[in-house]
Amino acid sequence: MAKLLLAKGYDVYGTSRDAELSQFSNLVRLGIRDQVIVRSMSLSDFRSVLTTLTAVEPDEVYNLAGQSSVGLSFEQPVETMESISLGVLNLLEAARFVGGRSRIYNASSSECFGDTGGRAASEEAPFRPRSPYAVAKAAAHWTVVNYREAYGLFACNGILFNHESPLRPNRFVTSKIIAAACAIKLGGMQSLELGDIDVSRDWGSAHEYVEAMWRMMQEETAEDFVIATGETQSLKSFVIAAFEAVDLNWQDYVKFNPGLARPSEIRLSSGNPDKAEKRLGWKAKMKMRDVVQEMIGAEMRRKSPKAQ
Repeated sequence: MAKLLLAKGYDVYGTSRDAELSQFSNLVRLGIRDQVIVRSMSLSDFRSVLTTLTAVEPDEVYNLAGQSSVGLSFEQPVETMESISLGVLNLLEAARFVGGRSRIYNASSSECFGDTGGRAASEEAPFRPRSPYAVAKAAAHWTVVNYREAYGLFACNGILFNHESPLRPNRFVTSKIIAAACAIKLGGMQSLELGDIDVSRDWGSAHEYVEAMWRMMQEETAEDFVIATGETQSLKSFVIAAFEAVDLNWQDYVKFNPGLARPSEIRLSSGNPDKAEKRLGWKAKMKMRDVVQEMIGAEMRRKSPKAQ
């Protein structure tokens, strides 16, 4: 997001709980660390948020903060709820307090829908969250809607389905798979343990999805949008694509560990991005295999500079 905004001529501010100690490693990897002005701010502290908004007076606020792991949310439900739902409430209330001039984007989540079954979820689909993370995201989503309707704030939700990039940390299963496939190819690992690979998701590219987020913020009125590719693939298909990309047979290396399964898993998650295409003129170009190729290429270059 920061890279996109800089390319469009924005002055970009970024926040962290402790900006002096944070390494901002992804900004460094993108080569834009020195172009982003950083400030210390905690979304769970209203005074901190209010102070930052007052000092910066932003035209646009992109809220991408909060605990971001579904799996970890089962282990840290309170922290998850506070960082996501309370954080959004603090941001909206602070924005209202200073006059409501800033446009606000909130990162909602496809996890709010739960299992979509055989239907692709649109903006009108009901929420059936199945994790502490999804419950927190659903609460934050409706808080945004409430402040938009009650106070007239320009506040919108981007209901993004799974979006991947080489910047993903390895605690996410997609990055874990990519890192393992490359490590096995280069002789650094012997096998990969996974839980349930029969679940299905709609995977797209984070590079493309941030463009959709920006377009939402340029609309005359704030609305919520589902952002997805419209194509659903199984995690098994993702694994196969990753190992094929490094010329390996996944069955020779992947082992199954039931202990890695989540307490309540979404079997199928599918998104309907028609509104985004019609209203924003946005349509995903990269699908799951394209994303896998991008991530494999970046990982191989990182682990073996001579690899292509």
